[in-house]
Amino acid sequence: MMKLYILWLFSIQFLLHASISNSGKVPAIIVFGDSSVDSGNNNFIPTIARSNFPPYGKDFPNGNPTGRFSNGRIAPDFISEAFGLKPTIPAYLDPSYSISDFATGVCFASAGTGFDNATASVADVIPLWKEVEFYKDYQMKLRANFGDKKANEIIKESLYLVSIGTNDFLENYYTLPQTRMKYKTVQEYEDFLIALANNFLREIYDLGARKISLTGLPPMGCLPLERAINIMDLHSCVDYYNDVALEFNAKLGWLVTKLNKELHGFQLVDANAYNMLLQIVKHPSQFGFEDATVGCCGTGRFEMGIFCDPKSPFSCKNANKYVFWDAFHPSERTSQLVSNYLMQKYLAKFL
Repeated sequence: MMKLYILWLFSIQFLLHASISNSGKVPAIIVFGDSSVDSGNNNFIPTIARSNFPPYGKDFPNGNPTGRFSNGRIAPDFISEAFGLKPTIPAYLDPSYSISDFATGVCFASAGTGFDNATASVADVIPLWKEVEFYKDYQMKLRANFGDKKANEIIKESLYLVSIGTNDFLENYYTLPQTRMKYKTVQEYEDFLIALANNFLREIYDLGARKISLTGLPPMGCLPLERAINIMDLHSCVDYYNDVALEFNAKLGWLVTKLNKELHGFQLVDANAYNMLLQIVKHPSQFGFEDATVGCCGTGRFEMGIFCDPKSPFSCKNANKYVFWDAFHPSERTSQLVSNYLMQKYLAKFL
């Protein structure tokens, strides 16, 4: 059964490329979220949550460290390419790009952020409400440069990718005592985040967004950093964190159903990648990987961001053999596999 599943998965990319036409049904990919989808906005704000230096980007075209938390491209890049658009999505704050570039794809995401404003404050990154403000500014520039008709078409027909939430739990709730004092149980905090997600999705709907992919939490207990500190269980996945992710994802699924019923013309997709990621982590060799317990950078247990030293003698030579690039983020190859899965299972309807 597993072998059939793998053959099916690896056939996806070919099938997608064969089915894509140049009809322009999706004129642009527009991205909100955290480091899972940030293409470099944090390069332009005063924060330590950056990755615009080697060895990040070592497998990106020209070995360019763009600010993506990866050795190469990330999920939105692959999804953009699958829609017949450009192979990389630029960061909105990057001054080397213009509104003409952003008209076919733009990223407002900020590594380290979350639904909760307090999460963004941990590393002084861009809160989600500010990402929406940048989006409003983007709309104004679209109208000024392309006219209302063309701008409205881009806004309405674009596919919006939203990937956010992990930092709310790992960098906020389980790290900051004041958050746990305010929300006595993790379920209370989950409900608070769901309310914030509801407000955010309604706001961008009111601004014209109609096609939205909402990606929930990954099996965050299996991130190398969490496994590294799980000494008592011999560095296995932290089941409790995974259970929280499943619980929160179920609530996101409920929200998706609710909003699709209440908002006319809304096409909100619950693009849950949890099971796919868990399959890769649990059976790495079935997907062509050699290691799913540590990242490629450094020892792979704790290093990410500024601690990912290009001179570390422990860094791997071939990131394609690793599920994770650093202690928190997937390798380019993992991002490609997950993107292909999301395209086939959830997003092909928009082709």
